[in-house]
Amino acid sequence: MPIRVLIVDDNLVVREGLEQVLAGQPNVEVVGSYTDLPSLLEAVEADPPDVVLTDIRMPPTSTDEGIRAATTLRETHPSVGVVVLSQFAEPTYALALLESGSEGRGYLLKERVHDRAQLTTALETVAGGGSVVDTKIVDMLVAANTRAERSPLAELTQREREVLAQIAQGKSNSAIADSLVLTKRAVEKHINSIFAKLNLSHAEQASKRVKATLAFLSEERVIGD
Repeated sequence: MPIRVLIVDDNLVVREGLEQVLAGQPNVEVVGSYTDLPSLLEAVEADPPDVVLTDIRMPPTSTDEGIRAATTLRETHPSVGVVVLSQFAEPTYALALLESGSEGRGYLLKERVHDRAQLTTALETVAGGGSVVDTKIVDMLVAANTRAERSPLAELTQREREVLAQIAQGKSNSAIADSLVLTKRAVEKHINSIFAKLNLSHAEQASKRVKATLAFLSEERVIGD
């Protein structure tokens, strides 16, 4: 069964562009296209999709409707995944999206959407209950925390930071190994070291690892620096 995706963006060109990007994917079916938050919520209520692919800003206020939609759907339709697209490389938006849990949530910069494979992978990951966070956002969070006084992240090696960024994208150990040209055993060793240093050793699965990692990265004392 293909992943049923509902697209929401008030820009016609963007909506049509997303539809075209996904049109050639046999495992993705676009089931609707909408322009504002009320229409999005009504559409999900009438026929819940697997994933909502939404702009972060849209009518009626053009502020953070995408984030609010994700928060609302967490309560009303917890099985519906949400991937938020934004032109803003702002960690605070990503953290707001994941505040109520990272399962089935994704945050990508709009500059990535032309990459059909990356967008499709994000939809697949979120539809499966995983999490995807744009690497630029992860890098910014890591940098902010590394600057923080006595931050455990300062103890991570460069390679461990690279692995952490891959983890936050929802990648499997095998995918991380392929991406960083490492053996799977080496990746496992790096992950064990990362979570030992961050006191997150008890995370059990990919989505939980992402949630735990971002929870650590989002500590208010750090973001406020």
